[in-house]
Amino acid sequence: MSASLRRPVRLSAVELRLFPRPGFVLTDLTVEEDPSYGVEPVLHANTVTASIRLLPLWRGRLEISRVSVDEASLNLVRSTAGHWNLDSIFRTAAQSQPNAVSQRKAPPLPYLEATNSRINIKQGSEKLPFSLLGADLSFWQEKPGDWRVRLRGQPARTDVSLDLGDTGIVQLEASLRRAPELREMPLHLDLEWREAQLGQLSKLVLGSDPGWRGDLTGEMQMDGTADSAKITTRLRAAGVHRAEFAPAAPLDFDANCSFVYQYSGRDLENLVCDSPLGEGHLRVEGNLPGNAQPKLSLELQRIPAQAVLDALRTVRNELGAGLEADGTLTGKLTYDPKEPSVAPKPTAPPRRHAAKSAAAKEQAAIQGPLSGSITVDGMRLSGSSLSKPIQIQKIVLEPTPSPQGQNEVLTSTVNLPAGGAAPLVVSARFNLSGYQLTIQGSGTPARVRELARAAGLPDAAALDTIAGDPVTLDLAIDGPWLPAPDVSTNSTLSPTAADRLTGTVTLHNANWKSGALSTAVQISEATLHLGGKELRWDPVAFSYGLLKGTATLQIPATCEAPVECPPTLNLDFTTLDSAELQSTLLGAQKPGTLLSNVIARFTSSSAPVLPNFQGTVKAESLVLGPVTFRNVVVAIHMTQSAAEFTSIDAGLFSGQIYATGKLTSGVKPNYSFEGQFQKLSPPEVCQLLSLQCTGGSFNGDGKIDLAGFTGKDLASSAKGVVHFDWRQGAFSGRSVSTSAPLPPVLARFDHWTADAEIADGAVTLKENKVQQGSRKSPVEASVTFGDPPKVTFVAPKPSTLSKR
Repeated sequence: MSASLRRPVRLSAVELRLFPRPGFVLTDLTVEEDPSYGVEPVLHANTVTASIRLLPLWRGRLEISRVSVDEASLNLVRSTAGHWNLDSIFRTAAQSQPNAVSQRKAPPLPYLEATNSRINIKQGSEKLPFSLLGADLSFWQEKPGDWRVRLRGQPARTDVSLDLGDTGIVQLEASLRRAPELREMPLHLDLEWREAQLGQLSKLVLGSDPGWRGDLTGEMQMDGTADSAKITTRLRAAGVHRAEFAPAAPLDFDANCSFVYQYSGRDLENLVCDSPLGEGHLRVEGNLPGNAQPKLSLELQRIPAQAVLDALRTVRNELGAGLEADGTLTGKLTYDPKEPSVAPKPTAPPRRHAAKSAAAKEQAAIQGPLSGSITVDGMRLSGSSLSKPIQIQKIVLEPTPSPQGQNEVLTSTVNLPAGGAAPLVVSARFNLSGYQLTIQGSGTPARVRELARAAGLPDAAALDTIAGDPVTLDLAIDGPWLPAPDVSTNSTLSPTAADRLTGTVTLHNANWKSGALSTAVQISEATLHLGGKELRWDPVAFSYGLLKGTATLQIPATCEAPVECPPTLNLDFTTLDSAELQSTLLGAQKPGTLLSNVIARFTSSSAPVLPNFQGTVKAESLVLGPVTFRNVVVAIHMTQSAAEFTSIDAGLFSGQIYATGKLTSGVKPNYSFEGQFQKLSPPEVCQLLSLQCTGGSFNGDGKIDLAGFTGKDLASSAKGVVHFDWRQGAFSGRSVSTSAPLPPVLARFDHWTADAEIADGAVTLKENKVQQGSRKSPVEASVTFGDPPKVTFVAPKPSTLSKR
């Protein structure tokens, strides 16, 4: 064996077998490697059966006719010089032919076969992760100088996790004839790779899963030499789709290619690929030199538009489910990276044509390597969300000139009627990595919404509740052909950029309807800004019932759980009446009041559900019954069951109040507030109570709980406490005549501090002290809620006065 292979052969034991034919059973066989290819053995097997040639044995010579191994490990090594370790074995076999009758020839190469074995591939001393498992290999010399190879195995890769049942089965049959070097040996090869699943095949070849699924069968036939061969291939795929979803019409294709491969230059010459697509045909021709720019042409012969749409759906599930396309694509594109040529400069235009100078400069740009065009005839899109089809008689896709052939793209511009005064102008740019679209013009909200849904735009829902006059669009959409992977899963897909939708949608004289509101919000003007991490309506001039104001609304585009990302709503009013506000937002308990049934719309249960948002409410003036607040700023956080007023700042009676509060939704709205007031004007406070007074600053704090829809409900349910502090005050009388006089102690005082209780529809003074010099006296009084409020003083008993 060592003489036949010209390699050192080692073993640990030999057993002679006579039946059924003479031979040896070898244990722990190792065939050493040529040192120029490494130190690891070329072959190792635990058990080997070596059959003996009978005729040479009668002549006194021992020759091996067949070597059979099971569960062996075979290393195929390619050196840095490009030679394989099998090269020397073939040369050895070639030299085994007799040179003369008198000369002894080297033992002929035995019939070699391996079953259930493993074939490893090495690059120099480095073992690559690729291997064949469960391999059955046969190698024999059919006649002098003519060898045969038969191989069957399952591809595997050791550095990634693979489902080996889906990597397919490789079968190879080859014939070789004698030559001085392996790469010069005439070769005929038939290769078939079947039952491969695209996801596992991609992981096997690329080391990662790009996210394609489907069944693949490949066939290859090769004639020539390893250095120069003519190769024909056939690639059949069924059920091709993205891993994220199963499309309604998976992609099937059957592509046939032929080319001449030059190993020394890594060149592909005379490439021709044909594939039917629907009722049409697709053809690719060209050359792919290893050290130069490729030259290719792509020809489309009446490719059905539906086939192109189905192909797009294999990568974009959201692309108009149910959308159907009619029309055909015909044309040819040629990529020839020859030296760029500059188009001749146009002559200077007359002054009256100065407006066209920009177009003239465009034509003078350097022409790129891509030429030709693709024409779409009779395009008609129907179904899906479209109430009426989109019809375009002709679309022409042409290369756009670019400096030095960079960023080659196909462009086209079409007009789409959308119900506006002018059609939508859609400009498209396509390249190998992705697409770009710009949309400008106007259209009715309903038609624009249909087009957005048919295109699968993720933000199309922003227009679902809009109706009114045509909207004005100025949008840009761009993204890759393949969608971004879901980062919430353990996907091995390589990351790609996500689609981006930017621009503005402007509304005029529109209305917005929400399921939480019983009537629509009237919008005189609003602009939706798209792009970035949020959707932003700014500004919005609206009216809702009796409310009129402006607003901005920011809606986060994405939100990572468990973090909450509620919308941010900022409202600005000139004048705001609390009764109108409550009636509008919460409803009223009497027929005919605006939105009286709004709470019932929030939920099917008896408890209302409020919309979830955060933001601010600002008003130059807020009327709360007989009281008017100035420059009101309320920070609010509203959930489905409550509204939290995180801060309330407002001017009141020439002073300021600071408070926090909460509104809880129930059968009746429940309010709770806590805060303080500073530097209130005593004359203004007394005027509210129909009193006349003067004095220093009026300060205090308090808290109150109340519930209800109407003022009467709120007054009767109010409960709480209030404390005030008043220095250097004086009462001069009442604004209206009354029989009850003012307590004399209030005629003029230095300091009045008091605690009061809010209950039973009134504010009643409890512990309080009115200080006049060193004398301190209490006052008994109450304020009954009403419009206006009613103040009642109780004269103290004489005994009490004398004691004090």
